[in-house]
Amino acid sequence: MIYLKFAIQMIVVLVLIYFVSGRLIGSNINFIRRVLSVVISVTLTSFVYWYTYLRHTDFLYEPMMQTVTEVSTLVWIGSMLLISMLLYLVFELFDPSGITASDRRNGRKNLLLRLRSYWRQQKRLRQVLKIAVTNGVVQTIKYARQRENEKELAVALRITLEQCGGIFIKFGQVLSTRKELFSPIFIDELEKLQNNVKPLSSEQVTQILEDSLPKPMNEVFASFRMEPIAAASIGQVHKARLKNFDEVVVKVLRPEVKGIMRDDLEILEEFANWLSKKSTWAESLGFRELAKGFADGLREETHLDIEARNTIQVKNALAKSDYKVKIPKIYIEYCNENIIVMEYVRGKSVANATAEFNRFGNNRRQFARTVLYSFFEQMLFSGIFHADPHPGNIHIDETDGTPILLDFGAVGRLGATQQEGLKLIITGIHLNDSSVLFDGVTLLVENADHAERAKIEQAIDQILLKISYVDRIPTEELIHALFTVVRDFGLTFYPAVGLALRSLVTLDGTLRVIDPSFDIFTEAKDFSSEYMRAAFLKPFKEPMATKERLQEELAMLIPTLRKMPRRIDQLVQRVESGKITLHHDVFSDEDNARFITHLFSRLVLLLVGITFGIISVALLAISQFILDAYAVYLNTAAYLGLFLCAILLVRLSIQALRSMKQ
Repeated sequence: MIYLKFAIQMIVVLVLIYFVSGRLIGSNINFIRRVLSVVISVTLTSFVYWYTYLRHTDFLYEPMMQTVTEVSTLVWIGSMLLISMLLYLVFELFDPSGITASDRRNGRKNLLLRLRSYWRQQKRLRQVLKIAVTNGVVQTIKYARQRENEKELAVALRITLEQCGGIFIKFGQVLSTRKELFSPIFIDELEKLQNNVKPLSSEQVTQILEDSLPKPMNEVFASFRMEPIAAASIGQVHKARLKNFDEVVVKVLRPEVKGIMRDDLEILEEFANWLSKKSTWAESLGFRELAKGFADGLREETHLDIEARNTIQVKNALAKSDYKVKIPKIYIEYCNENIIVMEYVRGKSVANATAEFNRFGNNRRQFARTVLYSFFEQMLFSGIFHADPHPGNIHIDETDGTPILLDFGAVGRLGATQQEGLKLIITGIHLNDSSVLFDGVTLLVENADHAERAKIEQAIDQILLKISYVDRIPTEELIHALFTVVRDFGLTFYPAVGLALRSLVTLDGTLRVIDPSFDIFTEAKDFSSEYMRAAFLKPFKEPMATKERLQEELAMLIPTLRKMPRRIDQLVQRVESGKITLHHDVFSDEDNARFITHLFSRLVLLLVGITFGIISVALLAISQFILDAYAVYLNTAAYLGLFLCAILLVRLSIQALRSMKQ
């Protein structure tokens, strides 16, 4: 009983140290480093306390909580707290990665959920890595650096993804469509994953439909084919006929997919990180970025109602477009987060549509141009665009040869300012003008106030020189160069802009599958010319619309124009009276103000900590000349001050390390 009571008291102290040290360290604390710091600190200080003091006492019969007021116990607990913070500082010092998004997400969970989640993730990660090692990914990856023996690595990667199952199979399916990134050897192997997903049973499909449809299944469908026409890791697609005899496809979400995603997406990202660290080939390929983009998109794709809404938005945005593409009709009354019902369109992926192109006598270049110009309209005018235009999502209609756009689970959205920025970039490339490109870039980055115009224009000039006098502008190289310039000058693209630029890279690969000689930026120049010519001629072609627009603008300006004489008079009076003062200081910039505030707060903490230290040392020196009981109080106050000084300095050190990492 005594041992149990003592063990409970130790657990209470450990939990207390865990929470108090966390509060003193600050926010965004790494859970694993925090636990290790506390455990090591409690173990070390408890051993020292027992060896130096407790083994000479009957501490089991005088439990710690009964003697907590003793100086030795207070020193012990204080040492636990201080050493745990110092250990965390050491872990932070030797961890180059800083604080990750997963740490912040886990920080919102309680302790038990974090432990369970961490244990489950680590167990699954060990399983995935064991499968990769067993299948020879590590042994064959060194050959891939020289692009030799790709067959072995392709087989090893395919088997690894296959045996990991779940989201890994879906990732492999997506990779199999990226013919612009992988060699045919990899594509052939990864395509074998397409048919390795076990379809849902008829009972499961029926249950999902009955639970999700607003009416009983037999009141919605005249017929429903239980055998799926396509099965994937997220869901499967069935062909059906509505009561009004419209042919439709019904996409149903697998009931277990959300649970699998929660466990596997972070593991997939960890696996991609591991693979990229093991291989320069995987790193140069952007395997880590592929996995991250896939994970981000997939989290949204599991809500089919979002896909339905996205499809309707893009279809409506392109309703009056001159570049006709077909987008399936959505039967929104039957859609929710678990099912989506859409028009059945007969088409074939452009990657396997040679027969269709020949049958319709389609000009492949014109077909690719129609797709490209449609995407430009989505990005530059409507502001909502298909964010994953790989060959599997672009088909040719088997009835009339029209392009078909499918799978709007991932879309991007650009505001008017960002649309204007992209227009300026296309125009700048067309005119070979770095100043126009710079104006476009400043509309696309979050911190444009810090842009150094002269230096950035010089860097852009170098990019333009590299793509001058060539037969084909390398899209991926050009966009990568823009990303590099933005990053090198401490700027950051808005997330939607980054998604748009990456989508253009994917689209470029798809268009070259349609027509290997297709040059996206040569065509973009033609689009830019048409856009500028149309913008110039629009007022003459549509005089009534232009007149109405001018009237609207004038109506908005009239209230301001009426106030102008009075405001000018007030301004003149202030100038005459000497009351006009131009004021600008460092705090007028929000980032500068935030930096100065943080710096000042840390300086105050540093001064407070140093003050505690100086006063404490002075008290210790004074106590040496006092022989009565007051010396005890002086020593106690001095040691407490030194303790507070150490706490403040450790906290400041951790914050400084984090700032350097950022």
